[in-house]
Amino acid sequence: MQQGKPLILIVDDDAELSALVATLLGRESWEVHTVLTGGDGERALRALRPDLVLLDVMLPDASGYELCRRWRASHAELGILMFTARGEPMDRVLGLELGADDYLSKPFEPRELVARVRALLRRQTPGRSEAGLLRFEGLSIDLLKRELRVGERVVALTGIEFKLLAALARVPGQILPREALSEAVQPGRYRPQDRSVDVQVARLRRKLEEASPDRVWINTVRGEGYVFLPA
Repeated sequence: MQQGKPLILIVDDDAELSALVATLLGRESWEVHTVLTGGDGERALRALRPDLVLLDVMLPDASGYELCRRWRASHAELGILMFTARGEPMDRVLGLELGADDYLSKPFEPRELVARVRALLRRQTPGRSEAGLLRFEGLSIDLLKRELRVGERVVALTGIEFKLLAALARVPGQILPREALSEAVQPGRYRPQDRSVDVQVARLRRKLEEASPDRVWINTVRGEGYVFLPA
């Protein structure tokens, strides 16, 4: 994060909404810059080096998903919160899989937006320190090598277990429902009665507990889903 006030870049073609959000965030003593197109967003990203981007999915000149993928690859430390009128679980999972830190559907509650922005700014430093790597105290996840390390030990995971862990660790402290986790593992094949996610999460949690007996990394939230606990 930059020294001084955090800088937030809003990339959304809805000028009226952007102005309202900019005013809302400005009241929190954050600096805010708004642009209306993906192209202007690219230029602002290079020139301003913001701490966090609020990125709309549907822009007149670009796909927010593609911008998210590209910006995550080239700016590993950047916080990205996507917001859109499309609130389907698959849209949310796609955004998270492409590297977004969080995803908020329109219309949203202003206090929720502020809370999520504050949480992202707070966890930027401990959550990601270099491209493709999620770092937490005592645990690191290499998204490129698909490797989990607890301390110095490499923990062997199946492909499904790694996808579940990556989906959870990208949004630490945030509850992910079973539907979202199932989509992360097998997009488009989710069946509400299928409880295989619970079985896979149980296996993943057991491996984490064996490697780190004194820590609980994944918690069950009854009736809602699972949450990754970084501390």
